[in-house]
Amino acid sequence: MKKIHSFYICLLAFSCGIVFSSFVRNSTSEKFTLPYKKAGLTEQQAAAHLLSRFTYGAKAGDVDAVVKEGLEKWLVQQLDGKQEDASLNQMLSKLEDINLTNTEVENIYPRNAQIVRYAVKDGVIHKDSVNKANGKEYRAQILAYMKTKGYKPQQELYRQFINQKILRATYTNNQLQELMTDFWFNHFNVSLNKNQCASYVPAYERDVIRPNVIGKFENLVLSTAKSPAMLMYLDNFSSAGTNVPMENAGNDMQMAGNAQQQQRRKKFQQVVQKNKLKQGKGKTGLNENYAREVMELHTLGVDGGYTQSDVTQAARVLTGWTIAPMGDNGYGAPMKKLMETVGQENLLKRGFVLDGDFIFAINRHDNGEKTVLGKKFPAGGGYEEGVELLKMLAHHNSTAKFISRKLATRFVNDNPPQSLIDKMAKTFLSTEGDIKSVLITMASSPEFWSKEALREKTKSPFELAISAVRSLDAKVNQPYQLYTWISKMGQQMYYYQAPTGFPDKGQYWINTGSLLNRMNFGLALASQRIPGITFSLAKMNNNHEPESAEAALVIYSKLFMPERKLDETIARLKPMLNDPNLETNVANAAQKSTPPQQMNTMANEDANIMDDGGAPKGKGKKAFANATPQQKAGTNTMLSQVVGVIIGSPEFQRK
Repeated sequence: MKKIHSFYICLLAFSCGIVFSSFVRNSTSEKFTLPYKKAGLTEQQAAAHLLSRFTYGAKAGDVDAVVKEGLEKWLVQQLDGKQEDASLNQMLSKLEDINLTNTEVENIYPRNAQIVRYAVKDGVIHKDSVNKANGKEYRAQILAYMKTKGYKPQQELYRQFINQKILRATYTNNQLQELMTDFWFNHFNVSLNKNQCASYVPAYERDVIRPNVIGKFENLVLSTAKSPAMLMYLDNFSSAGTNVPMENAGNDMQMAGNAQQQQRRKKFQQVVQKNKLKQGKGKTGLNENYAREVMELHTLGVDGGYTQSDVTQAARVLTGWTIAPMGDNGYGAPMKKLMETVGQENLLKRGFVLDGDFIFAINRHDNGEKTVLGKKFPAGGGYEEGVELLKMLAHHNSTAKFISRKLATRFVNDNPPQSLIDKMAKTFLSTEGDIKSVLITMASSPEFWSKEALREKTKSPFELAISAVRSLDAKVNQPYQLYTWISKMGQQMYYYQAPTGFPDKGQYWINTGSLLNRMNFGLALASQRIPGITFSLAKMNNNHEPESAEAALVIYSKLFMPERKLDETIARLKPMLNDPNLETNVANAAQKSTPPQQMNTMANEDANIMDDGGAPKGKGKKAFANATPQQKAGTNTMLSQVVGVIIGSPEFQRK
């Protein structure tokens, strides 16, 4: 094991003091008061606390801007999420595929196995050569075929998707909306690790999560339940039951009135029978995965009062909830054939429901009687009973408590007080799950402003990276370079495999290895050794050069951590500035700044996302990405070391 330098040991000892925080109370009316004065905070300190919890980090001047705006008014604007984002939108416009529909993704970004099948079908490669051919030659054939057909590798879609997340978090004026998008995506987690659903994840965040983050909770539950990403991720797309013909079944009986209608009905039944239960690639029968997780993770919570019988019965209610046909060669061939043969209009008359990429297939629905949490669903039901079930779960008392606790844990501290959770849950129930009202209750409660709440949450690696570049007012020309560091620090975004999402407690993020990586990140970033991230340290201090390292430590600590009591922090960080190994650690951090080989390629592709940002154009682009850059204008080695130590310090890890 490599010897840990003395300043790391100091850092580890200091990190033991990291604790975590808590959020809010009060009225759900439009007018509310933030009771920070009762907690003994000044207006500036209260503004800094709001910025630490409801943004990805304060930039220079933000505290004064919030005070000038008025704390309550600023919070309302953040809750509304309607501030102009022209410069951000211009950056996002260069990521051409982040707005593709799921169908377009199916057509442009087919999975690897699909591409091979298409290539074999088109005679480009022989089926016997798939596993026997020379690897290099085979790959060249596949790449040439993809280029001819206009297909793109899926990694390109994921790269653009990850880049947009970093750019949004860094630059949006609607910071709380972006924080809530992250929160709800994590709550209703899906993962790029599952190949079947990975292509649908970008549209899932864009169309299902982001538009609903401050609205009614039931909208999130219903929208995620019908999303192809969730249907695939938790396997409900393949869940099927027995659909027994019911006597006096309305439309069927009405259509039996003449020979032509009887013939049409017979044809319909033949096609349905032929395609019955084929939608899930041969998987048949009841699948309880989604029903279990929608109760345990999405609504009621693990102690929400449901039983295994409730899970099974709920799974029966949700049979037939599946994915509509998408793409020229994509998912849903049996259903597509059924729709073409029988006709979409006739299917809708018979109880099928089509909503975008979602379809309720009544021929795969268990239409027997069910009982969930004491509520009876009579035999003969269809799509509407699934909607009724999900709404019931979304408004349940257990759900109100579970969601309130998760919000308070995210925005207040790792163990929020029960008094706060009770207030939030009461608001949740009285407003029928209005998320904005619950957040106002949280923010206007004394618990949010108590000393137990201040700086008692630990930043995740993503929050650390974004808060650092925001504090530096940096230009992010190559977002994927930040992503590699975030992954190294322990958070590979969108790849958390379990449906729980990333844990939201500091103990998950903080350990010896992660602290070393965090310090290395701070040193690499501050010395401008991460390609495509540019800034001026001198400009932050009005182009005044500090007289000494100690003076720089005081000045930049205050800039990076406004309105905090920093005497103790500064005293603990001073010895690190005299560590003889610090410059070596900076160099080591620089060498580690682009871990995978693919990062060189990604850096080239990502350059020039911003019109006015620092990466050289043309021939210089590649050199910029791969070279070890010299110190930029307005920086020096001493100042870079000081700022790197600040970013890597435990106090900056707190929010």
